[in-house]
Amino acid sequence: MRRLAIILNAARGDGTQIGTQVREACRQRSIDVHVEAVPGKELPAAAKRALDANSCTIVAGGGDGTISAVAGVVAGTPAALGVLPLGTLNHFARDLHIPANLDEAIATVIDGDVHQVDVGDVNGHPFINNASVGLYPRLVWEREQRERQGHRKWAAAGAAAWTVWRRYRRVTVFVERDGKGPARVRTPFVFVGNNPYQLTGLNFGSRTTVESGRLHVCMAPELSATGVLGVLGATLAGRLKTFEQFESILTRALTIRAHRGRLGIALDGEILVLRTPLQFAIRPGALRVRVPRQPPGA
Repeated sequence: MRRLAIILNAARGDGTQIGTQVREACRQRSIDVHVEAVPGKELPAAAKRALDANSCTIVAGGGDGTISAVAGVVAGTPAALGVLPLGTLNHFARDLHIPANLDEAIATVIDGDVHQVDVGDVNGHPFINNASVGLYPRLVWEREQRERQGHRKWAAAGAAAWTVWRRYRRVTVFVERDGKGPARVRTPFVFVGNNPYQLTGLNFGSRTTVESGRLHVCMAPELSATGVLGVLGATLAGRLKTFEQFESILTRALTIRAHRGRLGIALDGEILVLRTPLQFAIRPGALRVRVPRQPPGA
């Protein structure tokens, strides 16, 4: 009998209802299912327990941070990752065309095809979407501080953005890629995506593939605080690729060195502090994911 493990982020208040829906769908197909809701910090341990129990599909229910935490354990194993996109943005699910509708997502987990996708890695920490140094980790940290004080998410995000922009600063890093460098770069951010991100058009910020075997590196050398507004304008106008102080690079490996012994990094939206140098790599086809079934010949 097939065995599914459903791991939900306990921060959600609707875990019982979701668990009931999943159990009923599995019962109708005679599938053994185990549902567990755990705090965010315990997600990897729950995924390891599911592997030890020989679950063929380990399903993560939550936002991108939850999906990433479980995917990091499933990657490199024979098990498949299932996704119930229960977050706000659901970038990973969107890029793999996994439906946002819960019933359809459950059907994909049970009956979908298995597709192999790439996983990014930095100093042994896997990521499914992207990693970032500089402005974004500070923005996330400021927002989380305000949320802990009781601010609503979007209000906290706006206040955090104002604080980060008002205290604007760049990081100085030394970048090596594909045997080139090190090149000294003074930039407000270094963005490293798992596969190429769209930088123009209506699909800005999405990916057309998660299996190219390449990292997407974006930087803005010497960009000033007012220049950030120019980047935003170029983004909205779909001209970011042609913005003079914007660099976009595709590579299979990347090393970021810095004068500091540690750097804050946002990894799929979660903040970590890692020792430098930061060693980025791509793991081609390392993660098996349940995706919507394709018609024959598609």
